[in-house]
Amino acid sequence: MRGIRLAGGVAMMLMTAGAWAQTPIEKSTEAKPTEAAAPDLYENFYLASPGQQSEANDIVTDMRNMLPRARIYLVASQNALSIRGSAEDLALARRILADIDRGRATYRLSYTITETENGKKTGTQHFEVIVAAGGKAQLKQGSRVPLLVGKVDAGGSAEKSEVQYVDVGLSIEATIDGSRLRTKVEQSTIADEKSAVGAQDPVIRQGVLEETSTLVEGKPLVLGSFDIPGTARHEEIGVVSELQR
Repeated sequence: MRGIRLAGGVAMMLMTAGAWAQTPIEKSTEAKPTEAAAPDLYENFYLASPGQQSEANDIVTDMRNMLPRARIYLVASQNALSIRGSAEDLALARRILADIDRGRATYRLSYTITETENGKKTGTQHFEVIVAAGGKAQLKQGSRVPLLVGKVDAGGSAEKSEVQYVDVGLSIEATIDGSRLRTKVEQSTIADEKSAVGAQDPVIRQGVLEETSTLVEGKPLVLGSFDIPGTARHEEIGVVSELQR
């Protein structure tokens, strides 16, 4: 820096280049304090319906894929899930379970068997079964008829008759798989004539109907019909399905 005197006695100070140097501000190397990680939370979730073991396993697999950072355990004896994770994990777990853990749908199936003889209606029977989706229900009505199937040596010269019992009457078996209803109706009766094998053995007449149909709630559906062997009777079988939940 140097001074210059001008006319009139006024002096000026000139600043030479580089005379003023700016001192750089040092950056602080002190680390800023970090926020403490939120602690894990724990909660038990009880499944809506017992279902099968495979269904519970499917839910656990889905939860573990959707919540990879959380710890998820199935307590089969309590039908519950124990989950440890963040608040966000637990909130998402609640949403997932609300969507997928709704229990299996249950249907009321009303079967109607209409009997005719020589074209005239002679009677109608109604039967109801409750079936869960993916499950099976069976209804039986009738008698157990003894059949002599042989004789066994009871020791010495004595013989003992061996008897087995056969169900005679009506049997309805219903299975629901998705939107498909599988029905098996089996009806048997004892004929008047005797067996040619043994006079003590009855002759059993039997009719079986197996049908797979689509579930249509509230709409009557005719599954099929058949004639009763040895008679002039004819039976028609129908069903109506009603969703319970």
